[in-house]
Amino acid sequence: MNILLEQMMAHADPTQVAGLARFFKTGPGQYGEGDKFLGIKVPVTRAVVKECWKQLDFPALEACIESEFHEVRLAALLALVEIYKHAKRFRAKPGMTGISQQACVDFYLAHTGRINNWDLVDLSCYPLLGEWLLDKDRSLLYELARSGKSLWEQRIGMVSTMTFIRHGQLEDTFAIADILLHHPHDLIHKAVGWLLREAGKKDKAALVAYLQPRYQGMPRTMLRYAIEKFPEAERQLYLSGHAH
Repeated sequence: MNILLEQMMAHADPTQVAGLARFFKTGPGQYGEGDKFLGIKVPVTRAVVKECWKQLDFPALEACIESEFHEVRLAALLALVEIYKHAKRFRAKPGMTGISQQACVDFYLAHTGRINNWDLVDLSCYPLLGEWLLDKDRSLLYELARSGKSLWEQRIGMVSTMTFIRHGQLEDTFAIADILLHHPHDLIHKAVGWLLREAGKKDKAALVAYLQPRYQGMPRTMLRYAIEKFPEAERQLYLSGHAH
């Protein structure tokens, strides 16, 4: 029995499917083309995961991450994050000796092809991969940003640095932003701008120093996100190309 899969299927709401499909851009040529939905909102998914995650093993997560339904993949990722957080205690349970933080990270990286929309990336990568790399070599994130097989892997490389920002470590955010500075996709522009903005909340001077030689050539969306918290007069100087 796969309790997570069963519970998610039981919460399907067909009245919500069309709206979610539009929101996540599933039409022809859009970034979420072909994805399928059950009509489950994120708070409901979180509630299901909260009830189920302690009863899951990797085969159950495998079945969910491979689901054709977006919300089931999200549930698998949120459950994986919970298992990662509690791995040391979780591993002590009978029959759970294969559960470890390393195993969670390995599972995550083996399934990036199923982490294929911005919410799946943003709700899973930094509380898992970012946390794992906090005291380790971070070259993996640079490789994902530079050579990821999809824009989602590249977004993982960027958004995972949120954990570092929260610990006051901004260097990787700025360095990976540089790798993605001229990426062609709007979803990467938004991710980079968002993380730059978060870095600026920790150290505005560092963000200004990063922006000064670059902002005039940055994608407009990226710049708007990055300077969102600046005073309005200062924002307008950046947007008009006259910030010094």
